[in-house]
Amino acid sequence: MDIYNVEAAEILAHETLNLPIGEAAPIYEKLLATFPTAAKYWKQYVESYIVTNDEETAKQIFSRCLLTCPHINLWRCYINFVKKVNSKRGSEGLEETKKAFDFMLNYVGNDVASGPVWMEYIAFLKSMPVMTPQEESHRMTTIRKVYQKAILVPTSHVEQLWKDYDNFENSVSRTLAKGLLSEYQPKFNSAKAVYRERKKYIDDIDWSMLATPSTGSYKEEQQCLAWKRLLTFEKGNPQRIDVTAANRRITFTYEQCLMYLYHHPDVWYDYATWHAKNGSTDSAIKIFQRAVKALPGSEVLKYAFAELEESVGAIQPAKTIYESLIAENASMSSLAHIQFIRFLRRTEGIEAARKYFLEVRKLPSCTYHVYVAYATMSFCLDKDAKVAQNVFEVGLKRFMQEPGYVLEYADFLCRLNDDRNVRALFERALSLLPPEESVEVWKRFAQFEQIYGDLSSMLKVEQRRKEALSRTSEDVVSSLENTLYDVVSRYNYMDLWPCSSKELDYLSRQEWLAKNMSKKADRSVMLTSGGGSTLDKGTVGVGANAKLLPQSTKVVRPETSRMVIYDPRQMKGPVISATSSGYTKEVDEIFKMLSPPLMSFITNLPAIEGPSPDIDIVLSVLLQSTLPTGHDVGKPSAPVPGPATSDLSGPRNQNGSVRRPPKRKAVERARGRRRSSSCAESSHARYIQAQADPEEPRWGPCSVWIGGDVQWKHVFRGTISQQLKLVHQSVASSLDSRSSLGRYVVWPLMGKVMHVQM
Repeated sequence: MDIYNVEAAEILAHETLNLPIGEAAPIYEKLLATFPTAAKYWKQYVESYIVTNDEETAKQIFSRCLLTCPHINLWRCYINFVKKVNSKRGSEGLEETKKAFDFMLNYVGNDVASGPVWMEYIAFLKSMPVMTPQEESHRMTTIRKVYQKAILVPTSHVEQLWKDYDNFENSVSRTLAKGLLSEYQPKFNSAKAVYRERKKYIDDIDWSMLATPSTGSYKEEQQCLAWKRLLTFEKGNPQRIDVTAANRRITFTYEQCLMYLYHHPDVWYDYATWHAKNGSTDSAIKIFQRAVKALPGSEVLKYAFAELEESVGAIQPAKTIYESLIAENASMSSLAHIQFIRFLRRTEGIEAARKYFLEVRKLPSCTYHVYVAYATMSFCLDKDAKVAQNVFEVGLKRFMQEPGYVLEYADFLCRLNDDRNVRALFERALSLLPPEESVEVWKRFAQFEQIYGDLSSMLKVEQRRKEALSRTSEDVVSSLENTLYDVVSRYNYMDLWPCSSKELDYLSRQEWLAKNMSKKADRSVMLTSGGGSTLDKGTVGVGANAKLLPQSTKVVRPETSRMVIYDPRQMKGPVISATSSGYTKEVDEIFKMLSPPLMSFITNLPAIEGPSPDIDIVLSVLLQSTLPTGHDVGKPSAPVPGPATSDLSGPRNQNGSVRRPPKRKAVERARGRRRSSSCAESSHARYIQAQADPEEPRWGPCSVWIGGDVQWKHVFRGTISQQLKLVHQSVASSLDSRSSLGRYVVWPLMGKVMHVQM
């Protein structure tokens, strides 16, 4: 069950409105335990008690939520409650209401929507009764101060507040007003300009969002970015106010942000570190305390908290945090043990770290990482190589079957330049490790020999590696063969390779194919011309080829056992209304915008079922390929006779030289032949048009594009069948030297061009 289901929470909160407070209270408590910063639920909860006049319970609820939910609507509910409670208490009640207003504006007075609250407070001050001139003077001074604070806050009502302040000062003293207004005019202008900029960032924020753990959704990411942009804007102090006021405004923005990003540890960390950078370490510690309470499962926040405590010299509180980390993760606490050992080494010395290591190594849950960390610390910090090697040797008795531990120990010995013990370590480990777990150890052994050994030892280890790993391969012969890829592996250094990246990709691919050669399925019998026997797609595609894919450990593979076959019949598609023509209304609207020839061509196309192809791709494939005839299938295609007219340099002779243009008389004879041929084609076209069906759809005048050559023939007006016949005649007459015409495809474009692909 997802306790952070927002839709379910909204439905539950709505249904609770109709319940009596006795039944609704447990539901509200459960909702607010899940969403502790949901101001709308707190407001709904407290209003249920205000309606029943249960003032004490309402005060308790306000004390739980006001400081953690700086939402203007919740605070206005609070001020209305205070005014209601103190309405019959006379001057004492008025004073309590005034304190409540001051308390409210101190917390949420910087809200962009706090303008009405400032105006309400000023109206309340003006309504307070006065008995003496001293009280009147004090009230006017108080109102003036409130006005001067209000016009500095960039809110939506800042212009109205400025007008009211102008009227107030002029009603008191025009002489005094002139000086005060000229002093605060630039500040007001700055607040008004900042409000316009501030509003751009605030409009991107969803103020109805509930705080839930991160899901990685697009909306959530956009909200995170919106809040971070607003925080960056506020940190820049665009209004150029004093540092104290600017920090108060930034603090308020962080508190508002945490109402919606309550489960995001990076926001808590940024908030705490911002306080620490500004010199307020106590505030940073308080933020970390709240963060750890809000996100008890976040280890990284606890490490950051301990780091802050240690940096300010609070050793005991930092030690308490480390101990809590170890206690909460008793079964999986190797990292906590390692960090605590380092902490003890920094704060209490070598002996305290050693004592704790000796205790931890006895635990059943202790992993080899603790041994490696303590040995490395002894070698690097304590400069004691003997202790470090002893720790590695003790750990080797327990973790000899761990390739990672063997490799770390080998690295340590290499740093000591102890090549003899490194070889001995590799030999001991490889004699015990199973072949499938020794791949990385063999690889490191080969790399070690490349650096510390000679050519013979290097080749010997490489051959032994192949022999050992060939036991895990089905094709033993191919696994033992030497390849060029092995040479590349031996002679590369860091990011320097003895071949180009293209050659490296090719060799890597060949190496992989060679290793998987025995796993390939027999593809020789796919389609037979006589028998018609075929292989099942599922057998070839899934059973055989899927096993050939390289299984990289860095790629997360889908869990195919839980995959569900997609069936579009299970999905309820959109409702599409059809017209009398058989097409949808949307298609009919498109037809109205087409030219009559193109619409006629589309309506005469045969109906198809299934996915629609990409027309541009189909056209490009057809126009760039030669379609074989039925009797030419299986035969090699012969070159097309005749010169290519698309050659930009013109036709050429057999020796490759450019053919010279014919003389004038030869040109005139060629024109006469073309004129007679055109007359014959025109008479043939008129004969075809005379036999046409008068009701058959017609295209406009079009041209013919034959194959890939730029040869154009004019086609007369007429019906589709007439023009197709004329196209055939045009193609035949222009390519009469061919022995067989073959197939051609006609594609009309807007009724103007016909593409004929041979």
